Amino acid sequence: QVQVQESGPGLVKPSQTLSLTCTVSGGSITTNYYYWSWIRQPPGKGLEWMGAIGYSGNTYFTPSLRSRTSISRDTSKNQFTLQLTSVTPEDTAVYYCASPLIGYWGQGTQVTVSS
Repeated sequence: QVQVQESGPGLVKPSQTLSLTCTVSGGSITTNYYYWSWIRQPPGKGLEWMGAIGYSGNTYFTPSLRSRTSISRDTSKNQFTLQLTSVTPEDTAVYYCASPLIGYWGQGTQVTVSS
């Protein structure tokens, strides 16, 4: 059974870089045709897809966040990582890692941007 778990700091200061790691167990992030996404939900708003890394390592980003977002992976640890630079309070949200097309979701982690 595939399990997905986010980890990272719950509090980030404005202008700093937010870094979150997703650990996948029970399956490989390099499995053909699997795409692993970061998705967030700000308070009182809907889900926002931020970007993804595919089974071959290609990355994809939503245009509004492209300049501030990177996603990388460590296949030896079966992990992928989100970095979001120059954060502001508007980046406060619950952050999820997921492979939504096949129904694998982490439980989400709250990140608050505040000084």
